Amino acid sequence: MKKLSLPVGAAPIVQLDIPADIELYIKREDLVHPSISGNKYWKLFHNINRYADRSIPDEERLIITFGGAFSNHISALASFGAMASVKTIGVIRGEELKNSSVYNPTLSVAIDNGMELHFVSREEYRDKEALYREYQTRFPAALIIPEGGSNATAVEGIGYMLGPDTKEFKYLCAAVGTGGTVAGLSRFAGDDQKVIGFGVVKDSALPARIRELGARDNLELKDAAGAGYGKINDEDVRFINAFHQRHGIPLDPVYTGKMMRKLISLADDGFFAKGSKVLAFHTGGLQGIAGANDFLRQKQRPIINYQI
Repeated sequence: MKKLSLPVGAAPIVQLDIPADIELYIKREDLVHPSISGNKYWKLFHNINRYADRSIPDEERLIITFGGAFSNHISALASFGAMASVKTIGVIRGEELKNSSVYNPTLSVAIDNGMELHFVSREEYRDKEALYREYQTRFPAALIIPEGGSNATAVEGIGYMLGPDTKEFKYLCAAVGTGGTVAGLSRFAGDDQKVIGFGVVKDSALPARIRELGARDNLELKDAAGAGYGKINDEDVRFINAFHQRHGIPLDPVYTGKMMRKLISLADDGFFAKGSKVLAFHTGGLQGIAGANDFLRQKQRPIINYQI
């Protein structure tokens, strides 16, 4: 079974020209791998490599995970499965999709990469512990990775997003979905660094989950701008298009786009200390643009002017 390697120089740090009294930079983790993008690469890094070290015949290896129909994590794991010739199963929220003859771009790519999709009802999906037990019983040799890839092992991998090139920054900023990325940034940040997490999902249990994953007291959570998790409004689209035109950097509409929109608004309002150096992490997710644009076209709304 193939392992994930440490890429060299794949995530450059780029300064952004913005009219605020801070120095704003973005770390291009979206460039770390062409199909296992951004934080997903680092969340999978130790999970996959430690599984590869287990004494299991390759023909019996199986990796199972969970996600929605547009999940970046589902797409990333399917890509790894194709790359490493490892069987993968994606447990997908939404039984109504089971008999569909046309899938969205995310699920279509997952299928093309050999992932087997198991669709479950939204009610079943809410009880992740029961689903986990069911699949571990059915496939005792399988590696089961939670939704979004966030577990203690994933948090260790996020540490690779930090290094000598990130030590000079006062603030470290990232979007928050399942919480593993900001937990890792918080855990491995320098003692003089502040981590700002921008939540893109309304989940009252999220702060406690992030603490359980190892976050320290250096973390502050903010609500990201936008219409809510998985929802895209016209302001999101306008911001993403304007950002790409100005900086030449594409943003995804679910995570980094909303984070950057809110971050720049906070900078304009003086949230960050004057003259401070702020680093935002681009956590990938660009594969989701195709599906977002399909939805926006159906609604006859403006689309994102970037396609991978």
